[in-house]
Amino acid sequence: MTDDQRRLDREVAGAAAAHQRLLVHLDERDPVAPDRPSRLPGWTVGHVLTHLARNADSFVRMFEGAERGDVVEQYVGGIEGRNSDIEEGSARPWGELIDDVRRSIWTLEQTWANHTRWDGEGRSVSRGLVPVVDLPFGRWRETEVHHVDIGLEYTPQDWPDDYVREDLRRMEILWNARRPMGMTGLPQAALRAAPHDRLAWLLGRFELDDLAPAGIFA
Repeated sequence: MTDDQRRLDREVAGAAAAHQRLLVHLDERDPVAPDRPSRLPGWTVGHVLTHLARNADSFVRMFEGAERGDVVEQYVGGIEGRNSDIEEGSARPWGELIDDVRRSIWTLEQTWANHTRWDGEGRSVSRGLVPVVDLPFGRWRETEVHHVDIGLEYTPQDWPDDYVREDLRRMEILWNARRPMGMTGLPQAALRAAPHDRLAWLLGRFELDDLAPAGIFA
């Protein structure tokens, strides 16, 4: 087994574990009104849950395209189609929202299990052309971050250490890449912060002292 295969195994396993944490958390709760505000401005709990489901479907779409040898758009209709689907699904009852999230997770994980063309690519709405081998980690991040965004007692402190280590490494590289030459390196307040807080700040989910959230992937 190569290092790349080991990395892919870790990232698929990490995303699958994040999926299960999300489903267990949702299943153990009493029903929540879909119009309850989430931690994302302008989005309700129903918006976040619908986005998690449609995001999983969009990854299936890119994987299925890559399996055929095609490069396909992440969402039918691009960003407008994505936003329309989220809005349309956001007001559904709690049970229907959870069933949708569960179905989309099962379908995505089955797609990973059957996929053979890991050298393929898809076209992400936010990143452009992306190798499908990078998508399992993208889904891991998506699940952990939006689990927090739902606003139901799951916080960055609940993120597993292996996710924090890996995404902190990636986000610090991205932070430096976006800074002017000679101005790389995180602010001192960020460097002093605990790893979970530092990552939440980089992801736009946490304020550090006088630093507004960095919001690289807000």
